[in-house]
Amino acid sequence: MSKLSLATFGAGCFWCTEACFNELNGVLEVLPGFSGGKRENPSYEQVCSGATGHAEVAQITFDEEVVSFQELLRVFWFIHDPTQLNRQGNDIGTHYRSVVFYHSERQAELARMFKARLTEQNVWEKPIVTEISPFERFYAAESYHKDYLKNNPNNMYCQAVVRPKIEKFKIAFRDILK
Repeated sequence: MSKLSLATFGAGCFWCTEACFNELNGVLEVLPGFSGGKRENPSYEQVCSGATGHAEVAQITFDEEVVSFQELLRVFWFIHDPTQLNRQGNDIGTHYRSVVFYHSERQAELARMFKARLTEQNVWEKPIVTEISPFERFYAAESYHKDYLKNNPNNMYCQAVVRPKIEKFKIAFRDILK
């Protein structure tokens, strides 16, 4: 019996985030899109301008009977640097911010506990700046963003940024991959 749930994470470029979460056992779908801003139905170009308030996110449909939200949080904090404010590497702007958009109070509680534990353990030298905010609305990105790595394997960004991140991720999480 499946128990389907949603998780919505902003961890920098949604191409990287989508590619990692798509590899997890129990994840049924990952949609790249935008959340956290005020503009309705924003385009990628509008979000990249920084004027919409939206973050690039991946919205994940997962089966809680197969993979827990806590496991998704473990992946989330592994695949990006949550100490970089409004950026990931060379990707700069509020639309690249680190954020957990929670869909329930239980998700909020788990995200806060996970963040507090990482802070106590001094996993990073700098403080974690990840926002933990209520989910309000999700806008799917244009269709060409879906499965971007798979559809554009020779793209320079994919070669330089996405592929190395995926390889590192696959080694660390090999026990829960599809």
